[in-house]
Amino acid sequence: MEQPKQEEGEYGYDLFPGRKTNNKGWLTQSLLTFNHKCQVMLHLATETSPYAKLLLSAMSSSGCKVLKDRHFSCEDCDGTVSGGFDANSSQIVLCQNNIHQQSHMNRVVTHELIHAFDHCRAHVDWFNNLKHLACSEIRAANLSGDCTFHAEVSRLNFGLKEHQQACVRGRAVRSILAVRKSSPEEAERIVDEVFDTCFNDHAPFGRIPHDKRDARFANRAYENRDRYHANL
Repeated sequence: MEQPKQEEGEYGYDLFPGRKTNNKGWLTQSLLTFNHKCQVMLHLATETSPYAKLLLSAMSSSGCKVLKDRHFSCEDCDGTVSGGFDANSSQIVLCQNNIHQQSHMNRVVTHELIHAFDHCRAHVDWFNNLKHLACSEIRAANLSGDCTFHAEVSRLNFGLKEHQQACVRGRAVRSILAVRKSSPEEAERIVDEVFDTCFNDHAPFGRIPHDKRDARFANRAYENRDRYHANL
């Protein structure tokens, strides 16, 4: 179903100018260099990250197989974002000018694959229902490694009691504000309304993966989920 025409800023498309045009100006050579590096890091992420491998397997099992050439796009973006999920094209955008380290690429790929997984399994109404958007943003922040202790220390954010919850809530609110014309008060209210349910939805990991070891364990558990019944 075609979405109603809106100003691109209302849905965050202004953050991803590559969605509109393929400019070939004097920056072409540098952009090609960025693109090659992005493609190499994307390949490593999908082949070696236990987070990404689990999500790719889960999507395939749900009937939404991900094809690298079709469903990922390395593009130049606004300087404030690292990636995005374009629901209209079912495509993950990776910001080649803003992702420079493999660990960063792994987190962005995982974060956006969680959105893609939600899009596959839950038929999210991204454009008209802020609660749906908020729920997926909560899940992506919670399960992608965005709020691990290491990630938070690198941002000089410290805390002990319910720090995971505070980090997830804050990142979900900021994500909504980046792509919707919403007030901070409204974004916070929407996030609070769905927070408990969505924070405790750990599919397909089964738990919050706090590090690669947790993610590897979750990946093995997911891959072996039907082995017991198959051997009966």
